[in-house]
Amino acid sequence: MTDTLSLTPQEAVEALSALYEEACEAQRGALARYLATREPPPASLRARFRYPELRLTYAPGSGRLAPNFRAYAKFTAPGAYTVSVTQPDAFRAYLIDQLAPLAAEYGARIEVARSDQEIPYPYVLRAGDDLVANTTVGVTPADLARHFPVPLLSLVGDEVPDGEWRPAPGEPLPLALFDAVRTDYSLRRLVHYTGTDWRDFQPWILLTNYHRYVDQFVRYGLQALRQGGPYTALSAAGGARVEAGEVDEGSAARVLAAPWHRHQMPAYHLHAGDGQGVTLVNIGVGPSNAKTITDHLAVLRPHAWIMIGHCGGLRGSQSIGDYVLAHAYLRDDKILDAALPPEIPVPALAEIQVALQEAAAHVTGDDGEVLKSRLRTGTVVTTDDRNWELRWSKERRRFNLSRAVAIDMESGTVAAQGYRLRVPYGTLLCVSDKPLHGELKLPGAANAFYERAVGEHLRIGIETIERLKRGGPTIHSRKLRSFDEPPFR
Repeated sequence: MTDTLSLTPQEAVEALSALYEEACEAQRGALARYLATREPPPASLRARFRYPELRLTYAPGSGRLAPNFRAYAKFTAPGAYTVSVTQPDAFRAYLIDQLAPLAAEYGARIEVARSDQEIPYPYVLRAGDDLVANTTVGVTPADLARHFPVPLLSLVGDEVPDGEWRPAPGEPLPLALFDAVRTDYSLRRLVHYTGTDWRDFQPWILLTNYHRYVDQFVRYGLQALRQGGPYTALSAAGGARVEAGEVDEGSAARVLAAPWHRHQMPAYHLHAGDGQGVTLVNIGVGPSNAKTITDHLAVLRPHAWIMIGHCGGLRGSQSIGDYVLAHAYLRDDKILDAALPPEIPVPALAEIQVALQEAAAHVTGDDGEVLKSRLRTGTVVTTDDRNWELRWSKERRRFNLSRAVAIDMESGTVAAQGYRLRVPYGTLLCVSDKPLHGELKLPGAANAFYERAVGEHLRIGIETIERLKRGGPTIHSRKLRSFDEPPFR
């Protein structure tokens, strides 16, 4: 350990950062030497290519702690807790937020050391580093793999969040849901899928299944930058970025013209000076995409992700353009059945439900019976079959028993992932067609609907986030925590 004394949370993060940078620099230097001389790193040097480890020890005295109703930063049992850490500077605020109560309220001992996990060499390369050119002069990926750590999927998993991890006798307990190798794996996948730097992601996330929401988000973001206030920049898939003070008549066109189409799930980020900005990700259609992106977003430990997209209305009383606030989900997505069986209930989170309904009232200007006529609460069916209408005669009884009011292909997956990975979640959908009632999206009507409804819907999503920000840490519901939960949220 770096010190026989317990570190403060700030000292611990500094120690993590120093060890991490030392390990990365050591491996970068060894890579450069190998490419220049073919000299592999000696074992003594490779032993330094390791992530730092954070270790907390909780040894309560005879006194009994007062009940703690916080959802996170709490111990469920005495003992030692550890986790390997990557990118500690980027996660500084999160780490201190988790460590401070554990040290102050529980008297936890905080220590830092090198872990046993090696940092795969692709994860230490800086932006602009290019090993491809060197492979043309006799160095292959197989050569590098013989002498440097490589990503191994056998070391990456979700056993802790899925409740499958069992410690051996005397082994420390997990301090967090995700260790360094799992986190680094997802950080790189976020860049691949979204076309943006993972550091650009904000802690408040909107997910959508239609690209028209992107157009509205860009317009909203640029207007927010013009007006001043908390937002400082807008960054986008394809590398476009607009700083506050740089907005002009051509800004929207430049952002929207960036090569976002090269990326499967393009992301757009409205940065805030206090770090509490908003990200929008167009996840596309289907539960596979919904699971993929949330698997990776979860390592960022966002405050919430909220699904705003389109759905099919199942009730004759609904109109195109009405909203659906999901209180429950009939999960027909099938993609999470092994990790989270469909019989496990996915509860609605009161804080988010209230914020969504209040935001809808605020943005639309409706309340009481008028709001109820436009905003229906109930069960949303999430299916993996885009042509579910072709088997309606087989499914109608289940839909009726569930009292479903809408159907889509993502919301239940997003909510289930939030429940599984302990990220607060919510869903507000907009009815774009009523296939069971003969109301389909014809081209002319669809364009009119999109122009009117999408902008309002997006504003409701952003207003919901503003309300949740004011609520503080209460958003992190105890409904998402197991009885043997790791201390970090």
